[in-house]
Amino acid sequence: MTKNVYYISRNYKFAKNAASKPKMDCEMILDQMGIYNLGFKQSNYRSSALGAVISFLGITKGLLTLPKRSTLVMQYPLSKFYGYKTKWAKAKGCKIILIVHDVKTLMGKNKEVAKEMKLFNRADVLVVHNKAMLSWFKANGFKGELVSNYLFDYLLKPDQRLPVLPTAKGTKIVFAGGLGMEKSAFLYKLNALKEPGFRLELYGGGFQKEKVQKKSILNYHGSFAPDEVLNHVKGNFGLVWNGNAVNRCDGAFGNYVQFNNPHKTSLYLLAGLPLIIWKKAAVATLVEEEGIGFTIESLEELSKKIAAISESDYQKMLTKVAVTREKIAQGHFLETAMGKALQLV
Repeated sequence: MTKNVYYISRNYKFAKNAASKPKMDCEMILDQMGIYNLGFKQSNYRSSALGAVISFLGITKGLLTLPKRSTLVMQYPLSKFYGYKTKWAKAKGCKIILIVHDVKTLMGKNKEVAKEMKLFNRADVLVVHNKAMLSWFKANGFKGELVSNYLFDYLLKPDQRLPVLPTAKGTKIVFAGGLGMEKSAFLYKLNALKEPGFRLELYGGGFQKEKVQKKSILNYHGSFAPDEVLNHVKGNFGLVWNGNAVNRCDGAFGNYVQFNNPHKTSLYLLAGLPLIIWKKAAVATLVEEEGIGFTIESLEELSKKIAAISESDYQKMLTKVAVTREKIAQGHFLETAMGKALQLV
């Protein structure tokens, strides 16, 4: 057990989207590190009302038993219980390490940076997505210590194995996540591209079949739970893109990708797929440095980019993806970041 360091689990409502998967995985990695859960065992009740009651009781139990002057690891956002947990922890003289999943201001959901920064400043150390997000926190008034997580981990189920890597370069591109107009309107414009030399394999909710032509490069496979989707994903590359436009990632989600690590990035790598990502995205630097895919400025150049990749280049990408996905599956990135965070408190 990691001495004098704790977390408090809660109920994570079961859903086919991946909303709860990163937080649930984080708790499992904390367990691996010997960080003790003071609350109830992690649960997945579908009922929001029941889940809220269980979370409240479990969190209350955890806060009552939280030792004075210890370290509490929390995850953000935690809208219903954030104030409750931080006030109790501070009243007991505890240090707080906060693992940041989303920043509402950067997502365009909150226009007052100072308001959200007050919440962050209750923590002593933040574990943030990457260097771009770390710089944003420094520039916008965070007073504590900052650690970069580099990539989100994505744990397998106990009976699950890593999928077989693709054998050869092809033109099947996987896109997983929300397929509705709010986040992914660009999908329904791809058939207008001149001579698209690829096919898009879609996985997720919100697909609008009525907006798709009969002869389409879009091939919809359905919506799956985050632990199951890995068994269904098949392709040669994984696409990270958001917004309304094909020539850039635009709107609130397009802005956000310049600061966050999309969870689908880790899913693609776990599936053995080299990444295709917008050149201005925060993860683009990592992709280029690690050689685990390639970057583009516009989807209009995608066909030529794929055609220009030799089989030898593709096999080199696969070799590097194989190394990175082993780390993702084992919780390496959060363990490393948490190790640094614990040194800072």
